[in-house]
Amino acid sequence: MNYMPSTVSHKPIHIGLNAHLLSLAETYRGTGASQYIHNLLLNLPYTDEENRYTVFLGERRFDAPPSLNLKFSRLPTGSPLGRIFWEQAVQPFVLRREGIDLLHSLAFVSPLVSPCPTVVTIYDLSFLLFPRSFQRLRRFYLGLFTRISAQKARRVIAVSENTRRDIVRLLEIPPEKVEVIHCGVGEIFRPLPEGEVDNFRRRRGLPERFILFIGTLEPRKNVATLIEAYSLLIARYPSLKLIIGGAKGWFCEGIFAEVDRLGLQGRVLFPGYIPQRELPFWYNAAELFVYPSLYEGFGLPPLEAMACGTPVIASDASSLPEVVGEAGMLVNPLDVEALAEAMGHVLSDEALRRGMSERGLKRARRFSWRKMAHETVQLYRRAVELEG
Repeated sequence: MNYMPSTVSHKPIHIGLNAHLLSLAETYRGTGASQYIHNLLLNLPYTDEENRYTVFLGERRFDAPPSLNLKFSRLPTGSPLGRIFWEQAVQPFVLRREGIDLLHSLAFVSPLVSPCPTVVTIYDLSFLLFPRSFQRLRRFYLGLFTRISAQKARRVIAVSENTRRDIVRLLEIPPEKVEVIHCGVGEIFRPLPEGEVDNFRRRRGLPERFILFIGTLEPRKNVATLIEAYSLLIARYPSLKLIIGGAKGWFCEGIFAEVDRLGLQGRVLFPGYIPQRELPFWYNAAELFVYPSLYEGFGLPPLEAMACGTPVIASDASSLPEVVGEAGMLVNPLDVEALAEAMGHVLSDEALRRGMSERGLKRARRFSWRKMAHETVQLYRRAVELEG
């Protein structure tokens, strides 16, 4: 479905977008929320020719569509303290100076004092559900200010129904105030010609057969369980490798310790952060993509893998069933033997892999960044039309 700019005439809205969390760096900061922000900014001008957009950010490498008005901060907002100071102390004055009618805070937090109505996007509440995975200051700031921001906002955007339920339950926000707008998948994620994939495999020295995981290396991704499940398959598949791609996050030491404990050096490979432009090749080259995360606000990697035609096994927890549906295989992320059995089943059945690939491609077509931007523009209008 094409999402063309609206032809219905309304009074134009001047919308401010706090995009200071945007990072194009090839680190863990360039994943998740940053992808959402980046793709929303790229797609808004193609779905809305009516309203004005001013974007506040620190990332100067962003190649913006010409219709977006970019305002760069002189403060070091790439650091948490710099960003917090800008959000709470500077932003209110900037919003008034620029004449903003509606502020969309693109990552959890709005200013406590805002001269205009606000909308806030919340990706997940992992800082409340998995507090030990966060540094104390970050946990305190997100826990307190996300709650206040959601309470003050005209509308709250949740990226999944699971996140919406968490927001209503944990932040005590009225259900009618929280709307689900799913993330999308980029057009670069698609099945690639076999020859291109083989050339990439040779250039990168990738094994002929491997299971792939992509994600920031942190405790809630449950990578240690994946490693243990993989160890149960080695006797049946001696040439099979496990590739764990992603930047190091908080408290990732246990992942490497598990490899050492099981003696899997040389079998479990860590290529580090993989740039977006290369990801389609990794997904296409993999025989199977496995994502046993304990908690996700949405879960982009399984969607990207399905869009590339790669069979997916994912956790049956949090939002992942919303993303994967019946296209992949869902397992209990805490059951090592069940995960190993599922992987072995898919690896040994070519017909099953083909079926999962076809269903995954069909499923992935339901999600697009253009659709996400279109639905967000509609939400802006509803937020402005509400009484203050």
